[in-house]
Parts: sequence; C-alpha cells; structure tokens
Amino acid sequence: MRIERRSTSTTDEHFAADMPLSLRRIFLARGVSSNQALDYRLPLLLRPEPLFGLTDAARILADAIVAQQKILIVGDFDADGATSTSLGILALEAMGAIAPDYLVPNRFEFGYGLTPEIVEVAQQKSPAVLVTVDNGIASIDGVLAAKSYGMKVVVTDHHLPGDELPEADAIVNPNHPKCGFESKNLAGVGVIFYVMSALRAELKRRNWFEEQHIPEPKMADYLDLVALGTVADVVSLDTNNRILVQQGIKRIQAGLARPGILALLEIGRRDYSRLKASDLGFVVGPRLNAAGRLDDMSIGIECLLTVHPHQAKQYAQQLDQFNRERKAIESDMKDQAEEALLDILDEDQEMPYGMCFYDPDWHQGVIGILASRMKEKCHRPVIAFARVGEDELKGSARSIPGVHIRDALDLLAKRYPQLLSKFGGHAMAAGMSIKESHYEAFRLAFDAIISEWVTAEQLEATIWTDGPLAAEDFSLSFAEQVRLSGPWGQSFPEPCFDGVFDVLQQRLVGEKHLKLMVREPESGLLLDAICFFVDLDAWPNEACTKIRLVYKLDVNEFRGQKNLQLLVDYLTPA
Repeated sequence: MRIERRSTSTTDEHFAADMPLSLRRIFLARGVSSNQALDYRLPLLLRPEPLFGLTDAARILADAIVAQQKILIVGDFDADGATSTSLGILALEAMGAIAPDYLVPNRFEFGYGLTPEIVEVAQQKSPAVLVTVDNGIASIDGVLAAKSYGMKVVVTDHHLPGDELPEADAIVNPNHPKCGFESKNLAGVGVIFYVMSALRAELKRRNWFEEQHIPEPKMADYLDLVALGTVADVVSLDTNNRILVQQGIKRIQAGLARPGILALLEIGRRDYSRLKASDLGFVVGPRLNAAGRLDDMSIGIECLLTVHPHQAKQYAQQLDQFNRERKAIESDMKDQAEEALLDILDEDQEMPYGMCFYDPDWHQGVIGILASRMKEKCHRPVIAFARVGEDELKGSARSIPGVHIRDALDLLAKRYPQLLSKFGGHAMAAGMSIKESHYEAFRLAFDAIISEWVTAEQLEATIWTDGPLAAEDFSLSFAEQVRLSGPWGQSFPEPCFDGVFDVLQQRLVGEKHLKLMVREPESGLLLDAICFFVDLDAWPNEACTKIRLVYKLDVNEFRGQKNLQLLVDYLTPA
C-alpha cells in the first residue's frame, strides 16, 4: 500500500481572501483555482441546447401530452434508474400527461435494458410513446420491436454507445457521437432532468399551461431526485454535476425532499438537515439498490413517488430489510471469493492481471458489489459471474484507474467474437453475458488483455491524500468548513489527510471498530479517532506507540455536544 500526496495543478489562484490556506490547497489539487468554479447557483447550469436530440425528444413528448396519448417509461433496476423513472413520472404528471406509467424489467426475468421481451410486456399497456431512462443506447433490437408496434421511442441514456445506434425517434445522451454537451458525466437522472426541462419549455411555447390552467412546474422541485441518482451512480462530479447535487442537497436539508428520501435517511439514522453527499451514496442509494438486486425495483420507485409520509416509511422499512438480506448474501459470497483467491496464492500462482470469480450458486443481483469488494482487495480489474440460465452466465466488472473496462471488453469481443454474448458499461464498471461453457476461455482472454494494459505501478494500491494538516486546522470550524465546501464525490474526492501521531489509548467498540485517542506531536493536541471494520488480527496493537493515519475530519455530535473526530481510512504502525 502506497500513500501518495496530491499535487496542486496551478498557483494562479482567485479565491476569496478569507479562505484558509489548507482549503485552497485542497481545491487546487482538484483542479479548481477560483471561487467561480465553486459557485453552485442553479442559473450556472450548462445550457441544454447542445444536447443532441433534445429538441426532437421535447417535441415528441409535447405532442403526446397535447393529444392525451399514453406515455410509458422503461427504467433500470438501480438507484439511478429508480430516480430517473420517478422524476419522469412526476414531471409528466405535473405537465398534464394522462396517467403516465412505468415499467422496470425484473433483472431475473428480462435482464438489463429495452429488450424485445420487455417490449412485449410494454405493448400490453398500449403506449403511444415509449421513453427509456438510464438505458436504451444499446437496445438495437428492443427499439426495432417497439417501432414495429407503432410506438414512438425516445431514448434517454448516459452509457457509452457502441458502434451501432438504435433507430429511435430521438436519442438524448451526452455521450452520443454527435452531442456537443460539455459535460459527458451526467447520470441517467441528469439526462431526464434536462429532457423534462426542455419539455416544459416546449409546452410553455405552445401556451399549454395557460390554456389548460395548469401551474407551470418548477424543475427545482425534482433536484432531490437528481442529487440522489447522480451520487448513487458514482458518476464524476464535474462542475455541472456538483451544481445539480448541491442544489438537491440544499432542498433535502430544508426538508423539501420527497417523503421517501426523508424516510430512507431516517431509517439510516441520518439527520437530513446535516446531509452530506456521502449519505446519499452510502445510506440511501444502497437501500434503493437492494430492491433491484433482490426483488423488484418498483418498490423503490413507489417509495420515491408517494406523497404520504406514513406510506414512505413502510416502503423504507421494506427497502431496509432488503438491504440487510443483501449484506448477508454479499458476506457469504465474499468469503467464497476470498477462499478462491487463497487457493490461487497457495498454489504459488501469480495473481492474474484481470481476475474472474464464479460460483454457480451466487446471487446475480449481488455480483456487482462482490466485484467491487474483490477489486478493492486485489487492486486489479475484477469480474464476478453468476449463473442466470442454462449455459448462460451474467458478469459484472469493476476496474481500477487507468483501465477502461468497457474498452477492454470491446477489444476482447473483437479478438474473440465467440466469447461475449453482449456487454456494455463505463470506464470503471461494465456488465456482460457469456456462455458458461466459455467461462475458462473468457477468463484467460480477459487476463491476457488486461496484462497488456496495466503497469506494475497501477496494480499497487495507492491512497491519495491532501497531506498533513496544520495544527490550527484540527478544529470544529475547519471541519465544518470542509463539510460545507462540497459536494464531494467521484473525481472530486472528500479531503483526506495523513500524519504520524502518538497513540495514547486504543480499544475495540462494537466488536469490529477501533477507537483511538492520539496526540498530534507538534502541538500536543489530543484527538479522538475511529477506524471502522478494523483488521482484528492486527488491532488493537498494544506495542504500537506511534501510528500513521490516513483520515478525514468529522464532527461527532452526541447529546448536544459537538467534538472533532478523525475518521480513519488507513492505519499502520509508524
């Protein structure tokens, strides 16, 4: 494990004069050199016009609303898909659409996206317009099937397109080869937010709201959903996404969120008034995702759609139970994968460059999380597989920085066209299907391709920090300033520091967590620290009197008292 310190990219600063030097250094290390890039007011969002296909999508939806035709949304079974679907339904209802409906493919029956099979189900609802959210860019056959039934198809997606595009009536995707939209990092919920905003503008141009005596909806009302889906889908928080997320967080902090979001925060024991972006990613998102992993995402969508707080709490309780079950399943699968890894190492084999794990009894809804866990453990690209049918495996891949996993799969498909049935995804995550009989050949081919792409340095786990903190920054005021300077997230990481401390006390709490009292050597300042899920074989370590910590600043509030606490990400004797 290496600890590396982020370097600043520029010294040409344009920050407010009262900004602490440590905070300036943090922003410079993230490519931000002025207060202007930290201005998250809503009017500073990127203009929608460069989004290719946006005008056509708004016209098609407006025509359907004016003609009172049925609109059906086909979503995805993750948190981004759930928030995208909910936002679409709520916005369409507010704009006067007649009973807009949704359909989310059950992953166990239909798999991902707009397949011809799910179109058959959609046809039973007799929609005039079918809208995909968070999927569709790879649905060549599904779009053709929908068109054969006379439906108009609007694809809204953010995934990377393949060599062939579907023949939809409109495609809105910032990663479309003809799209000039500056931010390529919109989540699916961000794309449908822009589409619904354009639809509102088109209906306003037609005087629809005035003629129908419908109040013009405020798009800001949906930003809680946009923030949740954006953070939960772990897309890069570029400036545009930070505006969307920060504005959504402000609404949630003010208690203006959907009852379902507030209920999920409550069941996760989070105070909505002090919400951070990480709470959406680690508390709300996993509970929503658990529905799609183990059962039916419609439960998550209904939780987000309901206006009744009591009903929202009931849905939140169901989602929390799913999440508990998911954790138990994940733990068993992780134990089995770690045993398989030990078998490789016990046989004195070199660890593959690209790793595959498979067990016929694994739960297909949890393999994505398993791949993430094993990627963290092995620090190399990992694919976890589960059996989904006779001679069919579904795989979920997670990658490391510098290895574009979808591109790697694309190369594999070109070299070995018989091995991959289908695939799609992003730079850091992807999904695929293969035949079980091809598993061993696929495993070897994947390892060979990754071996061409990675260096020894990339395969060594690295923790990036913002360096040591000055003694005066170990304060509640600085910790609060860091918290309020977010949102922090993917590609805009929460500030993380490192340093060597004297160990004064150490003990286990809750059986798995290490509670420490440490002293900052230069100032003599005493600090509380906690490391969750510590390695019990290594800690507590009574022989350790000096310790190197990688940590974040946290404000621990208990019985009305606020205290500074270090949240430890990594520790080692110094």
